[in-house]
This record gives sequence, C-alpha cells and structure tokens, in this order.
Amino acid sequence: MELTVQQELNRIVNQYFPDTVLNGLIKLFIADKAEEGSRWFEITRYSHLMLGGNSLQIDRLACLTEWVMLWFDITDDLQDRDNFSKPWMTCPPEHTLNAMLAFPIAFIGEIGELEVDNSRIRSAFISKVSYLLASAIIGQQVDLNHSVHTEQDYMQMIEKRAGVPLQFACYLGYAWLELSEEIREQMNDLALCIGVIAQIGNDMRDILSFDLKNDLLQKKRTLPIIYLLEDSREEFPALAQYYAGEITDEVFLESKLACIQYVQDSGCLEYSRIIQSLYRQRAEEIFTELPLISPWKEKFREITFA
Repeated sequence: MELTVQQELNRIVNQYFPDTVLNGLIKLFIADKAEEGSRWFEITRYSHLMLGGNSLQIDRLACLTEWVMLWFDITDDLQDRDNFSKPWMTCPPEHTLNAMLAFPIAFIGEIGELEVDNSRIRSAFISKVSYLLASAIIGQQVDLNHSVHTEQDYMQMIEKRAGVPLQFACYLGYAWLELSEEIREQMNDLALCIGVIAQIGNDMRDILSFDLKNDLLQKKRTLPIIYLLEDSREEFPALAQYYAGEITDEVFLESKLACIQYVQDSGCLEYSRIIQSLYRQRAEEIFTELPLISPWKEKFREITFA
C-alpha cells in the first residue's frame, strides 16, 4: 500500500476503535500488509478515472477497497491455517477474532459517511456491495468445503472467490457515475475475467511449490489438478491414491520429486494457460469496446490483465 493509503486506514482505526490495545493490533495488521504491496487502491481509482469520474471522494473509496481486501486476506489465512508468521496468526486467536469483527463495522460506518445526494443511488450502492461481498464469501465456502470436483465446479467457484473481489474493487470506482447499464455490465464482466485470469495463474504457480500451502497437499481440486487427476490412476498412482485417502501425507511426500516431474510432463500447465488465454481474450475484447479515457485505461490494464 502507498503511505497515504496506510495513513487513511489508520485514521479509520482511530475513529472507530480508539482503545489502545485493539487500535494497536489492527494498525499492526495494516502495517504488515503494507509491506507486501497492493494494487486494490489503484484498481478502484483507475476504474473511476478511466470512465470519466472526477469525484473528490474516490481516494476515500479506494482506501475502503484496501480495507475490505485486508479483511478478506486475513480471513483467508485464518481459514487455510497458513502464513503462520503473520501477526494475525501469532497473536491470541480471540484478539484476532475481535479485530475481524472490527473490519465490517468500520466499513459500514465509512460508507454511511460518504456524501451522496441521491438516496436511491445510495440504497442501490449498499445493496450491490452487500451482494458482491456475500458472493465472495460463498465462493470461499465452496473452496473450504472441498466441494469442487469438476472443471465446471472450479470455474464457478473461482468466479465468485476471485472474480467477485475484482468486481467489488471496480464497482467502488464507478458506482456513482452516470453510466449506461450496458457499460456497467461490461465492467462487471471485465472484472470477472481479470479475477479468473489471476486465480488460474496462482493455481499454476502453487502446484509446482511443495510447501504447506500447496494445493496438492491440501487435496484441493484446482484447474491443473483436475487435469492431473483424470489419468493419474494409470500414469501416477500415488496422486490418485493420496486423493482417495489410500496413502498418508508422509507416503505421498516420498514421491515429491516424481510428482513435480509428472506435473511438468502432464500438460496440465499448458491446458491451464489455454483456459486462461480465453479469459484474457475476452477481457481484451471488452476493454476495447468500453469508452475509456487515457492515460487511466492504460494504467488500469497494466496492473490487471496486461
């Protein structure tokens, strides 16, 4: 995050949670995330500017995108039980839980303070934001349930889990602009494509990294893994046996190097790139059709799907 974004997030903490302990804990979370860098602020801001917006509130809205995505990132780590070095993983769990309750409360408060003359627009905005956040949570639950079995299941899941957060970030940028319904739908579709492209890329990288977060070790079914499992019973029995619960983690890890080689030789990465390229092609088509303004549209494309 930019320093100005971190300062704004700290202001939110000071406003709603002046208590020293909780205040300091959430600021610690914010500072830790700032070290990683983030593009959520820019996605919201560029969405606004490239569609002709000039609101004085856009930076505040973009900071709220960062606020919500930090909340989601921490939730993701807690659910997956990884990233153990993070402060929200090392502090007492009841303290982290209290901090997590703080995020949606402050978000609602900040939304309520935004200046909007039209009550109908405000009502529609709140309804849409709630729907998007709920959809992202549903996608995360599907992932946690391990209820993805087919490629169709996977695509539906990542459209919610990865596509919807991008839709949310873009929507905060253009929600109050005077745009046609067609343009709004195009922006919605563009954001969905961008999220899917990014998630497939993440899943491709993950399958080659045998650490605690590896999707294979957690028996997840991502796009490349679904491809792998189709013929694994014949070509690499250890993988099929592991997913069927016929062998333990320890036994499966004995074939780690052979598994990495199987991944590289199987064609699963090439297949995943093909699916990814279809979404990228669609994103390019939508992007070309939209009436966007330079230089903001180029900046938006550069940090999303370029």
